[in-house]
Amino acid sequence: MLVERLRERIPADRLQLDPAVTASYAHDEAEWAPHGTPLLMVRPRTAEEIQEVVRACIEHGVPVVPRGAGTGLSGGANAVNGCVILSTEAMTAITEIDPLERLAVVQPGVVNDQLRSACAEQGLWYPPDPASAPWSTIGGNVATNAGGLCCVKYGVTADYVLGLQVVTGTGELVRLGRRTAKGVAGYDLARLLVGSEGTLGVITEVTLRVHPQRPPERTVAGYFSSIVDAGRAVTAVGAAGIVPSALELVDRHCLEAVDQWKKMDLAVEAEVILLARCDVPGAAGDDEADAIRDCFEQAGATWAARSTDEDEADALFAARRLAYPALERLGPVLTEDVCVPKAAVPEMLARIEAIGQRHDTLIANIAHAGDGNLHPLLITPRGDDAARVRAQRAFEEIMVEAIALGGTVTGEHGIGLLKMDGLVQELPAAVLDLHRAVKAALDPHGILNPGKVIAARADGSTPGPADRG
Repeated sequence: MLVERLRERIPADRLQLDPAVTASYAHDEAEWAPHGTPLLMVRPRTAEEIQEVVRACIEHGVPVVPRGAGTGLSGGANAVNGCVILSTEAMTAITEIDPLERLAVVQPGVVNDQLRSACAEQGLWYPPDPASAPWSTIGGNVATNAGGLCCVKYGVTADYVLGLQVVTGTGELVRLGRRTAKGVAGYDLARLLVGSEGTLGVITEVTLRVHPQRPPERTVAGYFSSIVDAGRAVTAVGAAGIVPSALELVDRHCLEAVDQWKKMDLAVEAEVILLARCDVPGAAGDDEADAIRDCFEQAGATWAARSTDEDEADALFAARRLAYPALERLGPVLTEDVCVPKAAVPEMLARIEAIGQRHDTLIANIAHAGDGNLHPLLITPRGDDAARVRAQRAFEEIMVEAIALGGTVTGEHGIGLLKMDGLVQELPAAVLDLHRAVKAALDPHGILNPGKVIAARADGSTPGPADRG
């Protein structure tokens, strides 16, 4: 039996069989994503223990579902019936920060903000900063290729992953990538695993690029009477050739929810706020902030200004990060994650607004607006099944419209379970078969997070030699 086999191979205190406990680890934060009942949960502390778990599961044909902090919003960490939940929450060591090479080596359970704080102590900075940074783990960030507020200028997680230690679908413990600044030896397998949501391997260690600390940021705020005007301001900033260090959109629904929860006294008379930051030093930074303000005003801002009160500016950005948990207090929230070209932001925001009206669904909006990554938040009353059905239809329609505008169904949350149909709409059949071929090659036993990201063909088959003629 699997449990006995695991007790032979890893310390018994790593195993958790209490159904009440394992049930709390059976799903992430994705509203309405289905989940099964796990057989047990394992909290390993070393890469070798993860390897033993995967090998035992291969021997017994038991699925393995890797999990970080469970902050995901697509169902990517949800259990399937009879699986082993493999939680990396106990693997929290920052094993190295090297100021000369500007890299950090961490275990997958390290929380994003903890790494950023540790880097800051040595005058360094780790840029990727998802809104869940105070809770989400580096392993989970890598698994979903997380972005964040800074990604408009500094890129997403994949841009910082130099190397990975991984347990493969055949139970091997291998290192992928490199520590050097450059390297093109063979295929970039480390990059392949970034964003693979635990379906191609289990991450046991991550080597990350880090930057020197940056100069203090300037903040520009703009108030808008319509979400479309705010979208036009985003396009105007891009057209002006400006790359801010952050350009975030927050609507009135989000601000009111945060204010009701945290009593932050966010006295904002606007339907939508754009929050921009720039970190160019000296007079050039002042010029950039002024240019952003001008873009806001020319796009129809009812008020725009550079902030002279850093506490107030920080409060607005804090409200942006708190928007999702604040809205959850109002009822179930189905979170979108589409990304469109910057030129299409105003039209996509208009279509989202129309979809909400058409389906009688309250849609609040936050966005990494500077790179077109939009997060419509579909809110439904608790226990209202009809509203839930309408929201799910709106969710699907938003994906359709994003694809129609040249976008993608997910910018940073991942496919998981909620967006598998969207992936099929976005990618041609031949490309989907390439995905299936990669999955079959790296997970030949089919045990790594099965049923996520890429579905089997309608007939249940996977591509093989016959498909290549």
